[in-house]
Amino acid sequence: MDYFYCPPENILKNSITIDSEEFSHLTHVMRKKVGDTIRVVDGMGNAFDVRLDAVNKKTAVGTILSTYKNHNELSVSITLAVGILKNPSKFDFLVEKVTELGVKEIIPLKTERTIPLHAKVDRWQKLALAAMKQSGRSLLPRVHELMSLDEFLHHKHTFDLKIAAHEKAESATPFQNLLPLNPQGGTSASPLSPNTIAILIGPEGGFSDQEVAQFVAGGYKIIYFGERRLRTETAAIVSAALLMLRREEKLEAV
Repeated sequence: MDYFYCPPENILKNSITIDSEEFSHLTHVMRKKVGDTIRVVDGMGNAFDVRLDAVNKKTAVGTILSTYKNHNELSVSITLAVGILKNPSKFDFLVEKVTELGVKEIIPLKTERTIPLHAKVDRWQKLALAAMKQSGRSLLPRVHELMSLDEFLHHKHTFDLKIAAHEKAESATPFQNLLPLNPQGGTSASPLSPNTIAILIGPEGGFSDQEVAQFVAGGYKIIYFGERRLRTETAAIVSAALLMLRREEKLEAV
């Protein structure tokens, strides 16, 4: 089923109104017409099966047939903080892929070794929206404004598990050891079942020794993915994918 986005303010109890760019995509690109059934997501975790009842010049109106809560979303909330990259197309790719993998928040970081001084947040937010629809998610990841590492470490959010990828660490934990399967099951209070996870990834030049000391002091566990050195965008995608897979494996075991 084709997915379309509708902001929550355009969704009433039994009906949905699609307008603006999404209306153009609905009618001119996908050529939907009255009587067609589509799936609409609100970016807040809800999905709706909708029958189109009217297609006007600038809006389409449909009746809600079914509602799905937390549709195609992970049971864990993942926040990814990653150093912005010199090549903007690589960060575009990163945003698309981690959105597909279920990341909830994306925070572009400015560190000692990042080169760009500005973040293309509006562009990245649009890419996240497109990736949300393409992958069948219902929650639109939020792309934050550019933050310094210090700002992120003092961010208002608290996390059950805080991890940072750093290839030069002398005492790092293999990634797979962070979320071992729990054959006895687990609860949200169990260290085996973190509900909120922060992933910290450095830029092309990596983190400085001072930055490493700073986030270790803030409770971050340093992890590594093996002997090969990964690019920033690869490390971000791999970490999100492994967290997704480990979480789903554990849920299946339970």
